[in-house]
Amino acid sequence: MRRLAVLLMAAATLSASDEWPQFRGNPQLTGVAAGPVPDVLKLLWTYDAGEAIESSAAIAGGTVYVGSQSKDLLAIDLATGKLRWKYRATDGIGESSPAVAGLSVYVGDLAGVLHAVNAATGKRLWTFKTEAEIKSSPVIVGDRVLIGSYDSNLYALSRSDGKLLWKAETASYVHATPAVSAGIAWVAGCDEVFHGIRIADGRETVQFPSGGYTGASPVRMGDWAWYGTLGNEVMGADVRRKRIVWRHPSAFPFYSSAAVTGDRMVLGGRDKKVHCLNLKTGKAIWTFVTRARVDSSPAIAGGRVYIGSNDGHFYVLDLASGKKLWDFEAGAPLSASPAIAAGRIVIGAQDGRLYCFGGK
Repeated sequence: MRRLAVLLMAAATLSASDEWPQFRGNPQLTGVAAGPVPDVLKLLWTYDAGEAIESSAAIAGGTVYVGSQSKDLLAIDLATGKLRWKYRATDGIGESSPAVAGLSVYVGDLAGVLHAVNAATGKRLWTFKTEAEIKSSPVIVGDRVLIGSYDSNLYALSRSDGKLLWKAETASYVHATPAVSAGIAWVAGCDEVFHGIRIADGRETVQFPSGGYTGASPVRMGDWAWYGTLGNEVMGADVRRKRIVWRHPSAFPFYSSAAVTGDRMVLGGRDKKVHCLNLKTGKAIWTFVTRARVDSSPAIAGGRVYIGSNDGHFYVLDLASGKKLWDFEAGAPLSASPAIAAGRIVIGAQDGRLYCFGGK
């Protein structure tokens, strides 16, 4: 608990540029934007991907990268909404969200294939086949790509050629995206175990009970990890001491991955609510009620929370109070999570439409 006081400073320095290059924005999975968002938003453009978008977008170099159930990885101009290129994956792209590093973009598909694609041209660079579907999102760490698979393994592959460097086996699906901190990949797994796996060699260095079957991806900062479980609880864990410090109970599961800033965390619940909790104690600060379950993971920019709901609305909430500041009716469930970069917000819907919001 002694490190809670420095977490806000750490969050502010996680990203050096105003981009959103991977799921949750950065390897620690904080869900916090590097730059500001206009106070007054309007719809700037939409793009029709043809089939459901459950993949959350990445934004880098003025381009939006997002996957679709149509099997397509799309590259769309952030300024105009015009298609730059389309890459055909082996199968539909589900919840796996692209990660961009250098001249490459990486994404997994439901056939269990990780694809590396030239970010400028959409040409295939290499592929790697796992033994089951991929819903985890890739994370780039130095010269390697980390990805989880439903074959129960976390993989580390060479960024340059897709060569297998190591794989770490767990007792069940690796659904969540690994959070990276201090050279360790952290996964709160479907095997109800919290794993810390060394990125250099794949050796497991930390293991303790995670408190429940977990589909959400953890946030890792300081000695702490935070995540919700399908066992109807949100957890605050001390990974150094290898134990859960607090539990916040609910009557419904949590599938949304949390966003963390300052002294609070925000996440969606299948109780149709957005929850804001105190990081140190797990006590509720506020809740906001929607009209359907909230599987979308929130993004935070400044003092505002941005999140979708399966009720078909995109909400902007005040981080301090939970008050609704604005909402947009998309008309289809929004289970994907928002990406924020260059003052714009991008989120996909289950009817295949991709929305971009920004200032006037």
